[in-house]
Amino acid sequence: MACANTSWSEENFSCSICLDVFNSPVTTACGHNFCRTCITKFWDEQVRYKCPVCNNLFNTRPDLQVNTFLSELAAQIRTTVRVKEQPCVEPAEVPCDVCTGTQQKAVKSCLVCFTSYCQTHLEPHQRVVRLQKHRLVEPMDRLEDRMCKKHDRLLELFCQTEQVCVCQLCTVTDHKSHPVVPLKEEYEVKTAQLGKIETDVPQKIQERKQKIKELKDTVELSNKDADREIAHGGQVFTALIGCVEKARDEFNQTVQEKLKSTVKRSEDLIKELEQEIEDLTNRSSEEKRLSHTEDHLHFLQTFRSLKDPPPSRDWTTVEVRPPSYVGTLRRSLDQLEETLNMEMKKLPDDAELKWVQQYEVDVTLDPQTANPFLILSEDGKQVHCGSVRKKLPRNPKKFKIHRFVLTRQSFSSGRFYFEVQVKDKINWSLGVARESINRKGFTAFTPEMGYWTLWWVNDGLVFQDNPCVHLPLRAGLQKVGVFVDYDEGLVSFYDVEARVHIYSATGCTFTEPLYPILYDCHMNFAPLIISPVNQTD
Repeated sequence: MACANTSWSEENFSCSICLDVFNSPVTTACGHNFCRTCITKFWDEQVRYKCPVCNNLFNTRPDLQVNTFLSELAAQIRTTVRVKEQPCVEPAEVPCDVCTGTQQKAVKSCLVCFTSYCQTHLEPHQRVVRLQKHRLVEPMDRLEDRMCKKHDRLLELFCQTEQVCVCQLCTVTDHKSHPVVPLKEEYEVKTAQLGKIETDVPQKIQERKQKIKELKDTVELSNKDADREIAHGGQVFTALIGCVEKARDEFNQTVQEKLKSTVKRSEDLIKELEQEIEDLTNRSSEEKRLSHTEDHLHFLQTFRSLKDPPPSRDWTTVEVRPPSYVGTLRRSLDQLEETLNMEMKKLPDDAELKWVQQYEVDVTLDPQTANPFLILSEDGKQVHCGSVRKKLPRNPKKFKIHRFVLTRQSFSSGRFYFEVQVKDKINWSLGVARESINRKGFTAFTPEMGYWTLWWVNDGLVFQDNPCVHLPLRAGLQKVGVFVDYDEGLVSFYDVEARVHIYSATGCTFTEPLYPILYDCHMNFAPLIISPVNQTD
């Protein structure tokens, strides 16, 4: 029966196969009417051709003709009754693939025909012997997708090795020896996993939201730090520019004064020469007039009154040389350098030290790496050199010759800072080293060999490089801070007590884990101590 409400007229103009109003109705020789599509498909599945209603047999397949009169009446019925062709199938149910009008709920699916049937259209599979051999299963949608493309069998197992659905034949061919389980069993496993994932998702979302907040806070803090640094840097550079401009003005003044002195001397000599020329010219004129007189008395009287010639100066030895500026610029630059150094000392290293101290890390010394002469405290915070070489088992991590020790902790990114007390020590070194340094033989302690270390040797402070960087002596050096920015390639050292910067190695290239490293080779028993940061020092 059709699911929709029907009238007498509709029932009498419905196909007995699809139970819907005729669509292109045809009439058999026995007088029964069917949709052309329905009766054609029905006969395609039969061995002998018969009427589905009265079972009347035909010797040959009848040549069907459209029943024009019935077709027109069926059309009128559709228009008049306006059958609502809404499927009688709930969303979770499988519809019949044969119903052409109102779709009925499928009760079985055929794995041979790849078709789902309602109870009415399933009838041939229950009656016809050949169709009874077909494999019927509970209703399934998308039957083609549920069949093995290779063996044309139902995918009812799951291969755990290749994580794919397989049929029974697959387990003895391509997936032989692979562990397989029923789909339901794997479904339950995967459903449990999905449930865990669904449970984890809110937590992961929350974690990512928290990370976004942290990143935004970092950006905000970075902006504030940048503004403060730019403001402070602007003041410093303004002061330095003032020093440079003052040095430039003093240099220009020195050059101008030298030039002025030379010009004045030249002008004075020129005036003296011009005066001598004037005197000589006047005397020459008088002598010329006197030489033309014939009055002897007048000549002799006048000749006596002639002025004595001025003292003759040897002008061949007189010269004015251009001023020499050799060394003027260098002396000016030396003075500028001294001034700039004084200004540099005025920089607030205390603020810089406080900033790097926020990256303090808790590190402890690793006895597995310590040279046999070194003695470590139980808490791994102190080390000093002993007088006896301990007999220890072979260990590739241990320093065999040089009296070094590494920390247990290493760092492969970011920033970190630690402090070491060096008070009362005579010969020590500290810094960081990469993991692959040579621990067996003699080597140079330079960045090329994997060391970034500050040394105190014979009352001299040195950063080991090629060549070594000799640093100014720091009286009373008691505690050294070490700051590393792995990503920026920076290693900096600080005098913690004086709260000033000692030295920075910049442009370093780090490609592997870095370990804090300490060195002690003088047996005065005063230890090197890894100390906690105290920003009130």
